[in-house]
Amino acid sequence: MAPPAEPDHLLPPGDRRRRLLGAELLIVLALSLGASGVYALISFVDSVTRNVALSHQDASLNASAAPGRPWIDLAYQLYYVTKGVMPVVLVGYLLVREGSSLRVLGFDLRRKLSDLGRGALVAAVIGGTGLALYVGSRAAGFNLTVVPSGLPDVWWRIPVLVLSACQNAVLEEVVVLGYLVRRLDQLGWSPRAVLITSAVVRGSYHLYQGIGGFIGNVVMGVVFVLLYRRWGRVMPMVAAHALIDTTAFVGYVLLVGHVGWLPKP
Repeated sequence: MAPPAEPDHLLPPGDRRRRLLGAELLIVLALSLGASGVYALISFVDSVTRNVALSHQDASLNASAAPGRPWIDLAYQLYYVTKGVMPVVLVGYLLVREGSSLRVLGFDLRRKLSDLGRGALVAAVIGGTGLALYVGSRAAGFNLTVVPSGLPDVWWRIPVLVLSACQNAVLEEVVVLGYLVRRLDQLGWSPRAVLITSAVVRGSYHLYQGIGGFIGNVVMGVVFVLLYRRWGRVMPMVAAHALIDTTAFVGYVLLVGHVGWLPKP
């Protein structure tokens, strides 16, 4: 199992750099998935205070930004994907400033086949379990109806959905798995506290989907942190996340209207 942090990167109590590192972490989260978590909480409160059952409300992903105007819509979608990876660029810059790089998180292509194989195995287990949890929690009234795609039926729909899946994977695994775990390790947090924090942050920005979405992603977060500790690389989890989301997004487009339990946008 990989150590929580390299000894020369563990900052001692009282070190000024420790306070700066804590501030840096809060800023990165506030500009990325931490802000998404706050938005998801507000959205969840909005949903549960309506006079409509959660299962009768929709949580739309990859929605059209310019209905009836496919080229403008495409420009919006590419903008959203590009904007979504900018926190990763920021994390990469901050790691270079400290004398390392994204490689220290295992975000590179040095072990392509190994990372992809591990990711596919993780995706098969997590994806199937997640789908069962979603169906069960929606049937119990704890989850909104998730609509994975509201994009128009045009030539760029599937490529954009794949790009969106990859952007989600890179953003979440680099920021909430690799970067967050590394920084909390450097701040001297215990491995258990780091695991719980990373998992809860991951669950928080999925709360807009309902309780099922929150719990499912907390569990996924726990598994991913444990695997990251073992393998010392985020790339297998990036691959797993990209495969899970691609299957959900593209599978929805191909199956909606042919499978009764899939909601229409």
